[in-house]
Amino acid sequence: MLMQHISFFTFISIRWLDFLDIFLVALLMYQLYNLLKGTVAIRILLGILSLYLVWKLVESLKMELLVEILGQFIGVGVIALIIVFQQEIRRFLLIVGNRSVLAQPRIRKRFGNWKWNEDKTAAINTKAIVKACFNMSKSKTGALIVISKDNELKYHASTGDQLNGELTANLLETIFFKNNPMHDGAVIIHDNKIKAARCIMPVSDNPKIQDNYGLRHRAAAGITENSTAVAVIVSEETGELSFCKDGNLKSRLDIDGLKSLLEREYKN
Repeated sequence: MLMQHISFFTFISIRWLDFLDIFLVALLMYQLYNLLKGTVAIRILLGILSLYLVWKLVESLKMELLVEILGQFIGVGVIALIIVFQQEIRRFLLIVGNRSVLAQPRIRKRFGNWKWNEDKTAAINTKAIVKACFNMSKSKTGALIVISKDNELKYHASTGDQLNGELTANLLETIFFKNNPMHDGAVIIHDNKIKAARCIMPVSDNPKIQDNYGLRHRAAAGITENSTAVAVIVSEETGELSFCKDGNLKSRLDIDGLKSLLEREYKN
């Protein structure tokens, strides 16, 4: 009996790569859970995993008819997954791309013949943005300012009025003045220029966003979930200042808090 146990354990060979494999799978599942938690997609994913486990169970029990039916469903289900989780997949790939080694400026410079989009965050006039937000907060003028980084947001800019004007506090305040026809929508800033106004932004469906937030805050969360941009929001009801990055809203900011967050993201 003892010899049987010894022979059994000697038959199983465990390498350090096996532990690495388990760790990477666990890390991937954890990141996937963090990406989907709080959304409807997590329930869909749990349903698909349950169906997959049932398929494996009936396969081990050699229930041929059920195996055939579930197997066909699982096979077609890959396309269905891409359709159902297209926003989550896009967000996941964006996160991977932003944090990739190849996305780092030092690595990109080594590929001299490759035309990478260099990070243009060094030219943003954060003082003008802070000054305009301060004045609009006092007058309770609603505003949504989207500040891009390495992506010009050309698609979203095309939904509004093209300006390509110099970034100044006066121009921002003029755009969001209540009687100005361009005040409704978002302003997109790129490379120290106001590229466009009255732009339509994607609205986030994240259930974690508080119910008292309106469309401006949800639009800020939506655009920052799907890009590397950040957004500044001025509430029309309260004059409250908010900052949004990666879909995460920071509210009830004072001017110094907003200035600190912007300067952390962009160099003067």
